Amino acid sequence: MPQLLNLSRAARLVGVTRVALQKKIKDGALVSFDGMVAAEDLLRVYPDVQFEDNTAFERVAQIKEKAFGKRVFERILPDKEVLAARLTGLSKELAETKVSLSQYQAIVDGLEKQLRAWDNGGEEMQAAAASLRMWVHQELAARDAQNKLPNLTIRDSFLRVMAAHVKIQPSGHEFFVEGADTLLEAALRAGLALNYGCSNGNCGQCKARVVSGQVMKVRPHDYVLSEADKASGCALMCSNTAVTDVVIEAGEAHLASDIPLQHITAHVKSIDQAGDDMLILNLKTPRNNRLRFLAGQNAILQLGHALSAEFPVASCPCDDRNLQFHIRNLPGNPFSDYIATRLTNGEAVTVEGPKGGFVLHEDSTRPLIFIAFGAGFAPAKSLMEHAMALDVAESVHLYWVVSREVNLYFPNWPRAWADALDNFQYTPLVAGTDLETAAGRQESLVSGLLQRIIDDYPALGGFDVYVAATESLLDAARKWLLGHGLPDAQLIMGVVR
Repeated sequence: MPQLLNLSRAARLVGVTRVALQKKIKDGALVSFDGMVAAEDLLRVYPDVQFEDNTAFERVAQIKEKAFGKRVFERILPDKEVLAARLTGLSKELAETKVSLSQYQAIVDGLEKQLRAWDNGGEEMQAAAASLRMWVHQELAARDAQNKLPNLTIRDSFLRVMAAHVKIQPSGHEFFVEGADTLLEAALRAGLALNYGCSNGNCGQCKARVVSGQVMKVRPHDYVLSEADKASGCALMCSNTAVTDVVIEAGEAHLASDIPLQHITAHVKSIDQAGDDMLILNLKTPRNNRLRFLAGQNAILQLGHALSAEFPVASCPCDDRNLQFHIRNLPGNPFSDYIATRLTNGEAVTVEGPKGGFVLHEDSTRPLIFIAFGAGFAPAKSLMEHAMALDVAESVHLYWVVSREVNLYFPNWPRAWADALDNFQYTPLVAGTDLETAAGRQESLVSGLLQRIIDDYPALGGFDVYVAATESLLDAARKWLLGHGLPDAQLIMGVVR
């Protein structure tokens, strides 16, 4: 019986993305069995993998951690009780494996005994016995020669101690629970929009049914599960973690309409100047009152009693306590003036949202192209971080279109991702003139700039293209893209004011 691994765990073991494995399966290079792959086949496709080195995966993990504003080492080790339970489970499996091995050894020994009995027969029987004996020894020797397979098993065992795999029904989404994360925290880090409310054990909105596997309560909660809930295996995701690999039945938000409008009070974490005229406003929400939103959506910020404005959330839902907004510091604009001159760290800001439907089409596995005009980089950034967290796209290419090079106000982010991730590319496109005020010339300017995309990808029909811009630039981009073969259903547009 071959050792089978789910795709998510197999991808981690060899240091590639889940999408990369799916492409190997689609191309026929790797065989799958009901969404699982055999360890032997994995080693055949990736023969040069070094199991003492996980550089590729760590590279991706570290750039994600940096981009999402989290510390890499703050959640490495699981809770000691969870760790003990996982080790106990593995010890039990080891004992069962030893019993199975001893049984197989007894069969091999019995076969050898039978073959020796055949040696006393006629020449034909002796030849058959010799041939069968040689085959058995060759097979055993071949297994011994696969010295990487034990390393793969050891690495898989270590991964199972450090991180439990979770599959959600009915969506089929998967994620890993690492360190001291709860089920909810781990799902959010993975970019999944599970249903939840307070995230503090009070409301019960994150209740899920455990279909298989073992979970453990690691945080107290005031919400009282009914006897029916307990009997059906329900648990609060904000208070429980996964001990073993588990399957849960839980609700998720897939559309903008699936998330209710919320009013929360966040506090200023920092205000940074980016470029000549852009302010980066970083807010932090209370642990028990986060903002639920889908990547690419907007929120209304209210300062005091009189000033309010709507902006795209530039951060990823996977880090929902840290909200980032990119705000142009326009002369004479009361809102940006207040942020630039009066707003201080720790001050309260009312956030209302989410709003808008410029969201990721998660069901599609096509490669993604993002075209961000100016400040349209903000929602594009959120969508790209979300896409990379979900690991659903074969590749992501960002084209950031600006009037002048100084308008690339956040250049280190896309450069760092392009350096760190093999499936992420970044191309800045500079017009050399003001795109917004070029009345009557926008279509020709956009056409000239976007020609680079056709040079890179002549067949646009194989991509999903996301465009974030002002209305006039969106109209020009839409005409150009549809005119160059992009199907209308694969064009997703978001208006940036």
